[in-house]
Amino acid sequence: MAPETLVLLSSREIAKMRQAGRLAAELLDHLEPMVKPGVSTLEINDEAERWTQAHGAKSAPLGYQGFPMSICTSVNEVVCHGIPNAKQILQDGDIINIDVTPILDSYHGDTSKTFFVGTPSPTAQKLVEVTRECMMRGIAEVKPEARIGDIGAAIQEYAEAQGFSVVRDFVGHGINRIFHTAPQVPHYGKRGKGKRIRPGMVFTIEPMINEGVWEVEILADKWTALTRDRKLSAQFEHTVAVTSDGVEILTLREEEALIESV
Repeated sequence: MAPETLVLLSSREIAKMRQAGRLAAELLDHLEPMVKPGVSTLEINDEAERWTQAHGAKSAPLGYQGFPMSICTSVNEVVCHGIPNAKQILQDGDIINIDVTPILDSYHGDTSKTFFVGTPSPTAQKLVEVTRECMMRGIAEVKPEARIGDIGAAIQEYAEAQGFSVVRDFVGHGINRIFHTAPQVPHYGKRGKGKRIRPGMVFTIEPMINEGVWEVEILADKWTALTRDRKLSAQFEHTVAVTSDGVEILTLREEEALIESV
């Protein structure tokens, strides 16, 4: 559970978060070529750990509340917190969310993307595209004096209009030197509700969108979350900072920066 104390970051602290966020984005870019049939999720994890150490950072998930690996790899019906392992081999048509959080100079950079393995089904392609759009619509709501509920409302409205559902069990969160802190950022809700958004807030927006029902089940490992109906789930995540006049995405990948500038 995230602590209730809300911390507003200084410009110096946001600069540190920007550096950590950039490293997280670069890590996802580095791992993307490994996402292909025949590769195990453990191989991706091990390369992430090697690369992170080589860049003077640490993997926040490793050992966090007992989590055994350096990244989360959530394949197909896994909603989040999938544990990489040697027996899980990527197959053509799979989708996989890779969630990375390097710690650089004590600050966390947290981001994730759902990738296609080979050629996706039309349903998988639509789900992944809608999920990214949900994240971007949520980010577009972030500005001073808006409400946290505005973010979730924008995400829920779009996801449900496309025939998908929004996971309720996991939310975005404040992040800085602490991995998970206030505020909590639900990906569903009502406009005008929730905490008021203020400059200096830094938090993640990370909607998990399901093909079928929104309910999830947790496996016996106490981490892996699956869709209750075992249909597909996708997720995207960015860390954002609230500025005096809007929002800055701290984990923007190079390819996204090009898209957003067009």
